[in-house]
Amino acid sequence: MLENKKTLVFVLIILALSIFTHFIRFGHPNQTVFDEVHFGKFLSGYFTGEYFFDIHPPLGKLLLSATGYVSGFKPGFSFANIGEMFPDKHYLALRLLPIMAGTLLPLVVFFLALRLGFSKKTSLLTSLFIVFENALLVQSRFILLDSMLLLFGFGSLLAYLKYRSGQSLKLLLLAGVLAGLSASVKWTGLGFLGLIIIFQLFGWLEQKKINLKETCLNFTCLILLPFVIYLGIFAIHFKLLPKSGPGNAFMTPSFQKTLLNNQYGNDPSVKPIGFFKKFTELNMQMYGSNKRLIAAHPYGSKWYSWPFMSRTIYYWNKAEGQNESKVYFLGNPFIWWSSSIAVLYLLLNSASKLKKMQLDFPSAFILSGFFLNLLPFIGVGRVMFLYHYFTSLVFAILALGYLLNQKNKKGLFGLFLFFSILFFLFFSPFTYGLPLTVPEQNLLFWLSTWR
Repeated sequence: MLENKKTLVFVLIILALSIFTHFIRFGHPNQTVFDEVHFGKFLSGYFTGEYFFDIHPPLGKLLLSATGYVSGFKPGFSFANIGEMFPDKHYLALRLLPIMAGTLLPLVVFFLALRLGFSKKTSLLTSLFIVFENALLVQSRFILLDSMLLLFGFGSLLAYLKYRSGQSLKLLLLAGVLAGLSASVKWTGLGFLGLIIIFQLFGWLEQKKINLKETCLNFTCLILLPFVIYLGIFAIHFKLLPKSGPGNAFMTPSFQKTLLNNQYGNDPSVKPIGFFKKFTELNMQMYGSNKRLIAAHPYGSKWYSWPFMSRTIYYWNKAEGQNESKVYFLGNPFIWWSSSIAVLYLLLNSASKLKKMQLDFPSAFILSGFFLNLLPFIGVGRVMFLYHYFTSLVFAILALGYLLNQKNKKGLFGLFLFFSILFFLFFSPFTYGLPLTVPEQNLLFWLSTWR
């Protein structure tokens, strides 16, 4: 009973701090920030019904448009340029879902850490690393997709770890559903599903026998169900975009023939295609367009630089007399670099254990999650950004929590929490877009590549 009360107290602490850090200055700036210029246009498409094209699956945009619909959002705002002033308060509803997802992520990490065998105290500390991680916070405050991807993805891992403990089919179903939703926001969400499948396969190898019923259930929950979810989301996407629009140029004449007011409407030689061919064509076009994004970007970065946070992203600025407000995608250096060191230490330590066949499950799970979500970027030729490291960053933070749990030395908890909060506050002007003088800004640019 006492332990349950302690858990509840920790949950309330995490939730209170996460709400405070996320919702303070909610809605600032009241101007478009970074990729809001893209996603805002896409959301408007669902209201007008005009077909648009995006390189990501539709779920994140569908969810954002749903909150806009409930709030009374009307299309018309251009989302043309970064720094463009919103005409009314409806943009707040569009930012609400990402910030709510970001607010809940630390709770998921807390329970995930408990499932990995961390003590309650270390699980609390690990979740607070998420709360006070500036880059995660920045990304959740705007009309962007990553916080939803992370919530669904790590929620699927939590459900899976609970399934491993109790073998409840409902939990495996939930894991498959959440992993499918994550992949339906961005393809990078497939890393969560891949991690679950890998550990299920290892479980079968340990059993040294194949149970046909269990195999069918696993296939249904982890392959078929996520695919059906992914497919169904595209069905909704097509249903809401029946008209010709700016996305026509990316599609074949046969695809365009399925849209109202298309240029091939009176051409009998062009035959419209059915749903499955539309689904296949759009996904192939998404893949091809991803590959073709090879143009350099001043704030692009390579995958091997992400653990060092050597290149940040400039999101927004506004001059205010002698001061200037800026928003940067800049992480908490203390948490970011400590977690990178933790991954390296855990990797070296696990390599020696592996030779002796003594590698424990938490180490294997954390390291597998980290590298499964990082190493595939080696083969990606398109321009990439620091936020592509997000999933691996959370696993790196779990690695840091795991090592602190192993050490369990008096004073470490307070020391790491103190420096996490200190660095969070120090860099918070770039997180919240607070006005600074040029000399004050220069204090925050520890590396020349952060500008």
